[in-house]
Amino acid sequence: MSKSNTQKKLLEKINSPADLKGLSLKQLDGLAAEIRQEIIETVAKTGGHLAPSLGVVELTLALHYVFDAPKDKVIWDVGHQAYAHKLITGRREQFHTLRTYGGLSGFPKRAESPYDSFDTGHSSTSISAGLGISTAKALKGENGRVISVIGDGSMTAGMAFEGLNQAGHTEKDLIVVLNDNAMSISPNVGSFSSFLSRKMTGKRFINLKKDLENFIKSLPGVGENILSLVRKSEDSFITFFTPGMMFEAFKFKYIGPINGHRLDRLIEAFSNTRHLEGPVLVHVLTVKGKGYEPAEKDPAHFHGVGAFEIPTGTPPKDGPKPPPSYTDVFGNTMVNLGRKNQKLFAITAAMPEGTGLAEFAEAFPERFLDVGIAEQHAVTFAAGLATEGFRPVVAIYSTFLQRAYDQVIHDVCLPNLPVVFAIDRGGLVGEDGPTHHGLFDITYLRSLPNMTVMAPKDENELRHMIYTALQQPGPTAIRYPRGKGLGVPMDPDYKTIPIGQAEILRQGKDLIVLALGSTVYPSLDAAASLEKEGLSVGVVNCRFVKPIDVRLADLASSTNRVLVVEENIRQGGLGGAILELFNDMNLSNVRVKRIGLPDKFVEHGPSGLLKEKYGLDTSGIIKEAKDLIG
Repeated sequence: MSKSNTQKKLLEKINSPADLKGLSLKQLDGLAAEIRQEIIETVAKTGGHLAPSLGVVELTLALHYVFDAPKDKVIWDVGHQAYAHKLITGRREQFHTLRTYGGLSGFPKRAESPYDSFDTGHSSTSISAGLGISTAKALKGENGRVISVIGDGSMTAGMAFEGLNQAGHTEKDLIVVLNDNAMSISPNVGSFSSFLSRKMTGKRFINLKKDLENFIKSLPGVGENILSLVRKSEDSFITFFTPGMMFEAFKFKYIGPINGHRLDRLIEAFSNTRHLEGPVLVHVLTVKGKGYEPAEKDPAHFHGVGAFEIPTGTPPKDGPKPPPSYTDVFGNTMVNLGRKNQKLFAITAAMPEGTGLAEFAEAFPERFLDVGIAEQHAVTFAAGLATEGFRPVVAIYSTFLQRAYDQVIHDVCLPNLPVVFAIDRGGLVGEDGPTHHGLFDITYLRSLPNMTVMAPKDENELRHMIYTALQQPGPTAIRYPRGKGLGVPMDPDYKTIPIGQAEILRQGKDLIVLALGSTVYPSLDAAASLEKEGLSVGVVNCRFVKPIDVRLADLASSTNRVLVVEENIRQGGLGGAILELFNDMNLSNVRVKRIGLPDKFVEHGPSGLLKEKYGLDTSGIIKEAKDLIG
């Protein structure tokens, strides 16, 4: 499927959006094909968000053909679909570095290019941000349009409607492009999604319109007069029979639906729209994964993928089958426990596959809910279930649970409800970078009254923690990392872990390492290496951040040297909890050193490389241990 450099002659001449202006429609269509090929070839090597970016190639070209970025501001909601945007805004020669350490980010980033108007990575922010930019432009007396591109999946989040409501009220100039592909990551859910899917286009709409006209004409005496009035109305057929009537209620001028892969229609629509005043919504219909058959057939899988073989779309074959991922183990455990516990209810926010709950959804559809991109609703919905005796498990990535922090505090912890939070992607997640690293969950959860916070050292312990959490009378959070497990044997039966009890894995006389979650095994490896150098190092699997095991104070007193290791920011993390414990118990003679992530947003790159850089691997632990022992 690869093309030679000579075949990519159009793309090689595009160094900025200004270079699009002189191209014909035929040339633009050819450029779209070249861009798709470039995206496929690059993502096959680097991994990335393939299907979203393939779906908006024509939309991207049309926007930059009609508008004048960076004077006109284009804001990509979430931003995982901005690969074509990057290619035509001066980053073509760096595109091969996409999502690699030190290379291009997989998301829009203002520090990377003046064409990136807003830093994005989470959904449903574009309308609010666009309205803020438009308001600022008006106050400064600046010209230039603001265009917010938002997907129908992101429209399921309340924040999008807050932005729509305010934009309609203020009547500021704002163009919202609704990219409607009936997908977020998984297929969209909810009544609003169903409403958007009423796509009255082509022959179906024309036939309906004709039938309705004939019916009105047949009304004796008044038919022609009514039809004449209807034809004069701006919001007649198209507004009444499409989602337009809802957006009109928000005081937006509605245009569409438009075929999002027809450049001529897109260019015409945007050319007509750019001169309109006030808020405007352009409804565009696209196909996620457009132009690459495997992605069109399975857009959920190709939403975000690792490296793959282009002819088949399958991952490269590289050795023996790896152990199951933590996500897989969580999903399998939920199915197993769901068979035994009829009160177990699973909830996800637009990620049944990503969180491992797809099998649970199939096995127990009546006890599963995908709420869409609505994390706040997911948490409070779970709280409601808990008040009626159910045991809800809310499975959400660490970085996305941040969006529901108030609901965790007010609706779960305050009434002390037994909701379990299965927090996937805790810690470094790799190439998706700072918007997706789960570096803050220990900090933002351990301060909450009634909350129990734990992290497993391996996938077998994860199973026991899920089982344990479901026995607790109050809220519990379990954070676990992205990626494959360690391949440890699985116990045949579930065990209840005593709440707040750490696990002493290795005794030591010179130093005690207090490790959590993914850092436990590297700490054991470090201790074994240090033993060969004559140093006696103990290792503790803390398991719980809250409540903290008070016995750790006695262990610390035995060596007077403690090294705390965690894959979380140091501020407010496990290390902070240990220092607080020692202070409360007046252990003034214990030296404590903390290894964790610094007070910064960590860049994108392979997780292994980032762990090495920030001292979270075996060699980093050895170095800090030696420094502490002196």
